[in-house]
Amino acid sequence: MILKRLFGSSIGRKILVATTGLLLIGFVVGHMLGNWNMFFGREEMNAYAAFLKSIPGPLWTARIGLLIVFVLHVIIALKLKMESKAARPVAYKSKNTQRASLASRFMAQTGLLILAFLIYHLLHFTLGQIEQGGFALTDDKGRHDVYGMVIHSFSNPLIVTSYIIAMFFLAMHLIHAVQSMLQTFGLAGEQSRPMVEKVSVGFAIFIFAGYTSIPVAILSGLVK
Repeated sequence: MILKRLFGSSIGRKILVATTGLLLIGFVVGHMLGNWNMFFGREEMNAYAAFLKSIPGPLWTARIGLLIVFVLHVIIALKLKMESKAARPVAYKSKNTQRASLASRFMAQTGLLILAFLIYHLLHFTLGQIEQGGFALTDDKGRHDVYGMVIHSFSNPLIVTSYIIAMFFLAMHLIHAVQSMLQTFGLAGEQSRPMVEKVSVGFAIFIFAGYTSIPVAILSGLVK
């Protein structure tokens, strides 16, 4: 009933987009922190991966839940985008586009590119369909050698380049996403806009640097 009411109004749909966006941002941060185990060596990374695999129930519940959240976020956001476009006069649209930030103007495009990358990423590191040789590696304890798989993959400059580009689009998306989310939750207004813009850009840079640091470190030989 609550979801039905939220879906039924523009304000409700904005709240749903903000809420699902917040959940996805939480995952992005948590996933990045987990990936940082790569900097501590094979044992730490493989132990972390083995722990996640030892709790398949919660792990797959979280994965399916995140997938549902992601799909809802994309669908509702696109619906809001189409409603806004349909309700906006042509002259106003032209004027407003000039003032809009680059990140806000391409939210739909960056969102769909992130979705495409997510599918590729799952096929690569979760399902092992991209580089099956690296996915089949095991360590000296017989565990899935996630550390070795990541090293193997990010030793390829093309994969590193594609990963960095995808993280750039994610950062671009986050800049406007954080601003919109804070505004929807009533945590940002006209007076606080400059500070919110700085925070959103800083957060996006942090995420971009945090994710790209791993492939860059591997390709440059800092992590072996």
